[in-house]
Amino acid sequence: MDVSTQLDILNNGIFSDGKLPLFKKKLKEVNIPDIKKEQLKILQLNIGYMCNQTCSHCHVDAGPNRKEMMSMKVLKRCLSLMTENKIETVDITGGAPEMHPNFRWFVKSIREKTKVDEIIVRSNLTIILANKKFFDLPNFFADNRIHVISSLPFYNKEKTDNQRGKGVFDKSVLALKELNKVGYGKTNSNLKLDLVYNPSGAFLPPDQELLEIKFKEKLYNNFKIKFNNLFTITNLPISRFLDYLIASENYEEYMETLVSRFNPNATEGLMCKNTISVSWEGYIYDCDFNQMLDLKINSKNNTVFNCKIHGLVDKKIQVSQHCYGCTAGAGSSCQGTIA
Repeated sequence: MDVSTQLDILNNGIFSDGKLPLFKKKLKEVNIPDIKKEQLKILQLNIGYMCNQTCSHCHVDAGPNRKEMMSMKVLKRCLSLMTENKIETVDITGGAPEMHPNFRWFVKSIREKTKVDEIIVRSNLTIILANKKFFDLPNFFADNRIHVISSLPFYNKEKTDNQRGKGVFDKSVLALKELNKVGYGKTNSNLKLDLVYNPSGAFLPPDQELLEIKFKEKLYNNFKIKFNNLFTITNLPISRFLDYLIASENYEEYMETLVSRFNPNATEGLMCKNTISVSWEGYIYDCDFNQMLDLKINSKNNTVFNCKIHGLVDKKIQVSQHCYGCTAGAGSSCQGTIA
């Protein structure tokens, strides 16, 4: 489904009691002013859509046949942004970012040429076992002090494989064990390993703290696997998940759930306030989800080549109906619950 069709569905969908209330109007109803950019701390980079998996909930629509990759020109410009600005965290995502041919060079360059404190790599785990050229990724991650954040839909095989494909759970377990071997997730280790839970259907995630306890118990008792934190992330109604909602006739009910669970307190910790998201082409967005809907930042200068990102402070953040997903219940961000 193309971007314009998705936006049309989100903005003009008809519901049982009329149109879904506009997110902007909802903010005004609870006396919340326009959401604006604060001091930039996180630079999130989607360096390509190629992935060895095709997950049913993927908002990027990534897969083995996607060829989009961030060019060396854009990668180098992103390095310059890191040195020109006080970037605390670089969050590298995809697709499977490890499949980018310049991934290792880029990570090493961040460590060698910038003062960035934290490098996050969002790994799907199975890439570690996909091909022998990836077998050493755990050691590479450790050598470069990478904070690994990995998706694991559940602590059992059935639910994980249903969402991410046959055999994914077993491969994920093996990959987690390899990461544990080099020190990830261990007590007194500075190598952080966090897991991400996305609901498998049209419902909000459960309590993050309680689910983390269950994940840690099950993964350790059954497989002796350790990790640091579990992040629960709400599935936003875009791309493949939107396709699923429509095909399963759950779209209206899901959106009404998001609206009814709107939490004004969640707006205080939205990731879009201190983050910019850069596409493989070099365009700048307020968040990764806006990137998938091609809602660029509120500026005519919206690429890494012409935007002074320190000048984005106090700029209005682009919002639309999908923003209900980040503000429902306990709230949701790339770092999990926010309220």
